[in-house]
Formats: sequence, structure tokens, C-alpha cells
Amino acid sequence: MAPTVSSGQISEFREKGVTVLRGVFSDWVDVLRKGVDANMADPDPNARIYTGKDGGGRFFVDYCNWARILEYKEFIFNSDAAAIGAELMESKQVQLFHEHVLVKEAATGVPTPWHQDAPYYCVDSAKTVSLWIPLDDVPRETTPEFISGSHKWNKFYRPQRFDGSALNENDGLEDIPDINGNRADFDILGWAVGPGDAIAFDYRTIHGAPANASNSNQRRAFSLRLVGDNTRFVRREGIVTSPPFNEVTLKHGDVLAGEEFPVLLN
Repeated sequence: MAPTVSSGQISEFREKGVTVLRGVFSDWVDVLRKGVDANMADPDPNARIYTGKDGGGRFFVDYCNWARILEYKEFIFNSDAAAIGAELMESKQVQLFHEHVLVKEAATGVPTPWHQDAPYYCVDSAKTVSLWIPLDDVPRETTPEFISGSHKWNKFYRPQRFDGSALNENDGLEDIPDINGNRADFDILGWAVGPGDAIAFDYRTIHGAPANASNSNQRRAFSLRLVGDNTRFVRREGIVTSPPFNEVTLKHGDVLAGEEFPVLLN
């Protein structure tokens, strides 16, 4: 199989915790748009819809719908996503953790707060990648931003909901640094991206995104969360994870397995 990711992108992903891939999913944009439309018309009970204090558009967030939305399933199993994940993670095996849809309608006054994905999750792995795939043009001023190298800080910060409230009040983790108030202290990366591009990042990389101030343009994105070799299931007493995966019966430390987490490449 010909490589779909350059050695420079693999190196950037390894060193900075994030890289941008241009046009890798251009053939799948219409399929994913159709899937997002179906998802928004029939959201999961766990879906969240946030609105700003001054009204405006919605920030729609949903996940774990791939088994019931045909377009998501087609993309996950038939696109180059697993191959790209294998190259970036330098992993023989690639396994689905979940998919995540984030739609900021026009004039959505709700930013995505700075956070890491890893502390939300019920998995432990040294090999992880999220593929954030825009389905609309996203200018630099509304694109997700990433703290270069933060995946190497060896810290987990307190997860919060996208409205800014803590997911677990007493989780023993510290609050994330005040990045917006001290932007000059951090190496912040971000790119203008278009439909079919992908931003690939490690679950530990700190990231966030501004509100969508445009009065006419929405920002639809499909994110695919993948894991690599030797991923384990994590249970922490009294801790809520997101996604919750309440039906999974794996014990703490078990190798990740089951129909919820299909192996895509091995």
C-alpha cells in the first residue's frame, strides 16, 4: 500500500502532537455531510446542544452513532482513515474508539474550551489519533487550535463540558492553564482548512476552538477517534467518562475488545 502520510507529517505528529493533512478525504465529503444531516435529524439521547448567552446558532455535539448511520459506517470501514491512523500512530493495529460530530451553526457564540481528550476517555494507550475532518471551509479565525508539544507534558487536566462546567468536580486533576489569557506563553498551532482536509492530533494534545462569529457560514466537522496497539479499557471509581459506554462489560485493564470497538486494520 502506498503511503498516504508523509514522513514529515509523521514527524510533526510525533513531536508536536498535531499535523494537518490536505485533501485526504475529499472523496468522502458528500457522504459525511449526508450522515451529519441524518444525525442532526435523529440525534442520540446523549447528544448535546449548546447556545450562547445572546442566542444565535446552535453548537450540536453527538457521538457513537456509527452503527446506525450508514454513511458513518461506510467512511469508517472503507476510507483511508485506518491506514492514515496506522502511519501516524506507527501502529500495526488500528481500532475504532468512537466517532464525534461537532456542528457550529452560523452565529454560534459558544467557543470550544481548551481541553485534552484523553482525561474524558475510558481507554489508556500510548498510540492514539483523532482525525478532525471539516465539511465546510474553516478560516484561521474559527479553526481548532493546538498547543504544540502538550502531549508530552505528562499531565492530565480536569475535563469539562463544552459549556465550561466540570465533568467530574472531584476528580483530583488540576484545571487547565489560562491559555487565552496568556497566549504568548504557548506555541499555538492552527490552520485554515477546507472540506476533505483533516487535522490529526494525539488524545493528550491540548486544543480548543473559537466561537463561530460568522452570520452566514456553519462549521460542520466529523471526528474519528482511533487507537493503536495494546490499548486497555479504563474504569475509575466514581468518574464519569465521555462517551459513557455504559453497556461495556470490560474490566479495568482489559485489552480493548468488543463490537463497540471494531478492529479496522491488523
